[in-house]
Amino acid sequence: MRLFHFSEEPHIAVFAPRPVAIPSQRPPGLDWLNGPLVWAIDEAHAFLYLLPRDCPRILIWATDRTTAEDRRDWLADATIVAFIETAWLDRLRGASICRYTLPSATFEDLNDAGMWVSRTEVRPLAVERLEDLPARLSEAGVDLRQMETLTPLRDIWSTSLHASGVRLRNALGWPAPGYCGRSA
Repeated sequence: MRLFHFSEEPHIAVFAPRPVAIPSQRPPGLDWLNGPLVWAIDEAHAFLYLLPRDCPRILIWATDRTTAEDRRDWLADATIVAFIETAWLDRLRGASICRYTLPSATFEDLNDAGMWVSRTEVRPLAVERLEDLPARLSEAGVDLRQMETLTPLRDIWSTSLHASGVRLRNALGWPAPGYCGRSA
């Protein structure tokens, strides 16, 4: 299994556990996820982070419970769809990010869209700068769609699709954190 951490910083020698910058409302017993941790994403879900760090986005894909209607209405012929705000499109086109490959030994699987955490320091095995992020998304099978604002999608979590929201606190007009429990 390969784990990655994505950053705009190109020279990270050690990832030290640190609390999240803006704590999220967590279900009972999961408050520790706001505490000092090193976060990683597995290779199968790395597409979630092929965008500038602060870019608000919602990514959706089918699961074995997805209805034919939701698949038709939301995905059409796509496997994965990433929605971003139009205002972020030029930043996405001009951005590059660094993909750090991390050793998996100290990581715990959160069983949530490929997210893993380590409670101890982690030294990266390798780092690679990724350019042309729209092309990288396409290579990963992601259909990039733009909208003026993501707020019309706020109820996407009530469909039969898997929906992941990243940096939604940066989205125009997005409700306060905790709206859907996944708006980190």
